[in-house]
Formats: sequence, structure tokens, C-alpha cells
Amino acid sequence: MPPPDLDLWHMRRALELAARGQGSVEPNPMVGCVIAHGAEIIGEGWHRRFGGDHAEVEALRLAGARARGATLYVTLEPCCHQGKTPPCTRAILAAGIARVVAAMPDPFPQVAGGGLAELTAAGVAVDAGLLENEARRLNAPYLKLLTVGRPWVLAKWAMTLDGKIATRTGESRWISGELSRQRVHAIRGRMDAILVGRGTAERDDPQLTARPPGPRTALRIVLDSRASLASRSRLVRTARQVPVLVAAGPEAKEEDCRRLRQDGCEVQIFAGPTPQARLAALLDELGRRRMTNVLVEGGGRLLGTFLDTRLIDEVHVFIAPRLVGGTDAPGPVAGRGIELLSDALPIEPLQSEQLGPDLYLHGRIEPQQLPAE
Repeated sequence: MPPPDLDLWHMRRALELAARGQGSVEPNPMVGCVIAHGAEIIGEGWHRRFGGDHAEVEALRLAGARARGATLYVTLEPCCHQGKTPPCTRAILAAGIARVVAAMPDPFPQVAGGGLAELTAAGVAVDAGLLENEARRLNAPYLKLLTVGRPWVLAKWAMTLDGKIATRTGESRWISGELSRQRVHAIRGRMDAILVGRGTAERDDPQLTARPPGPRTALRIVLDSRASLASRSRLVRTARQVPVLVAAGPEAKEEDCRRLRQDGCEVQIFAGPTPQARLAALLDELGRRRMTNVLVEGGGRLLGTFLDTRLIDEVHVFIAPRLVGGTDAPGPVAGRGIELLSDALPIEPLQSEQLGPDLYLHGRIEPQQLPAE
């Protein structure tokens, strides 16, 4: 049996490979695989696209006959059911793999430990749990969708060094620099949906598309309780090319809903009694559509509602080295907010990157309990 440090080396490589599938495999998980004889890697693979070959099959193809007697390292338990592709367990057994090291079990109901049990019953040595925390972090959006039925929510904003997203007159283009805007487009290109409030849609008239296009084309969602989004807006004018969902409330007039539908938008009524309830219903609907990653781009009221209800999983913040000042200049997150600093939500781990003159910060909000009402 290889020493533990060699196992770690191969599993870290498998996790690196898995991450290459981000944006292309959802709602499937990202999975990477390494096949090795000791320190010698004889096959590698990752899940490249939804419906395509799984990581194990790709690595086994590269390893060929040399896979017999080798160890297979995989970031997620091999599947044991017929889905869009045949069971990976059968391919592993047919190749004569002697040992399988899996980072974590797959909670998908049709697997859920069955893949590892099948391999064990066939005489394959099985180890599970190596770098499990890293594997769970990598596939947190998949795990959330599977267990909670809602997509992973990312919040994004650009602000000045003194925390302003616009001047007191409302001017906001452009706070961040070109490299930051390129990064935003890259993030958009792997999203299933992008959300803004009606105020942002009217004020900024955004397109909410990825330029250049990424592996996914996001559904553009406007939270517009009265369905009053103007037909002349760029979102509505391009709705037949890139889909738009107007999330309206029961107060929306039928003629406005009909107008937007005739313009090519989808209009859906969410009848919850509060903005928070309507947001929850919207996320439930996106989960039913198997959307895995959703980006909230503002404005401040919408981001504040998401934060107050603890619906944000991850933040992406672009800080420009500029000062704007002004009591009336808006900040990025409104809402009710936190009363005590001890209850402030930590971002862990926080990562930073210099993008030209801007500082790009991103990290995850660790799960917190909702405050008592």
C-alpha cells in the first residue's frame, strides 16, 4: 500500500482536475480522477461536461491495460447506477483496479454509499474520506442543491475604497477597472441565473450577459413586484435571444404581465406576503429547475434582503482605489443589517487578488442560524 503522503499527492491532483469542470458539468458534481502505480500516474480524467463521460471512465481510457492492479483516486464516490452514462463501478471492475481511494461518498440517492459497497463486495480495497473537507468545499453548490433543493447564491458588487457603489447623484459607471469587469464576465459565464432588482434594471439598463460567452448562458432575472420593467430596456429587447424571467408579485397588473410575455419574457408570480418569502419561493423554483449557481448583482436593497435572510453563500467584491464620500452616496448592502458586531457574518476563507488597480476579494459565508424574531 502506498504511504499516506503519496495518497494525498494523488488526491490533490484529482481535486485540481475536478475543478476544471466548473461551469460545464452542473447540475452534476465536479469530479476528478487519477490512476497510479505508486508514484507513477498512468491515467487522469475529469468530468468535462454534463452528460459526458465521467472522470473515472476518461482516466481508465488513458490508462488502458496498465490499469490492472493500479490504484484509482477519485474525488467523489463512483456511481453505481445507469444514468446518462453507464455505472463507473462496472468500468472500474472490468479494468482490474485493485484499490479505490474516494474523497467522499456521493449523497445522490441512487448512489449514497452503494458504489463503494459494490466495489468492496467485488474484492477491491476501498478507502474513503481522504481530503473530504476539500472535496465537499469544491462541490458545495452540488451538495446544497441535492440536500436543500436550492441553488448556491453568490453576491457580487463593486465599490470604492470608502464603500460606495455610486455617487450621491447615482452615477456608477465605471467604479471598477477593465480587469475587474473581465473577471465579472468570467463569473457570469458559469452561472445558471443572474438576479437584479427592478431599480438596478431601470437605473443601469444592464445586459447581464457574459462577454465573451462562457460555458453557460444565464437566465436573467429581474425582481419586479409590479412587472413594470420597460419594454425599451436592453433586458426586454434581447429577451428572445437570452432568456429573461420577471419575478413579479400578486400586485402586478395583468396587462403589464401580458406585455412582457409578448416581448419574449417569462413572467412568474410569487405570492409570498413579504419580500423575504418571495425570494425563498424564487430560490425554490430555481432549485426545481436544477439550477446550481445563481449570481445576485444588486442593488443594495436586494442584497440587503438576501443578507438579512441569510440566503448568501459566497461574496465577490471588487474594491477600486477611489474615494467618493457623501452621506447620500449608497453602499452595497442595505436592509435591516446586523445589530451586534459579534453577530457579523465571517467570510472564510477570504481570498484576495490584485486586478490592475483594483482589489478583488472573495470568500464564503459560513452557515449561520437566522436571528430570533
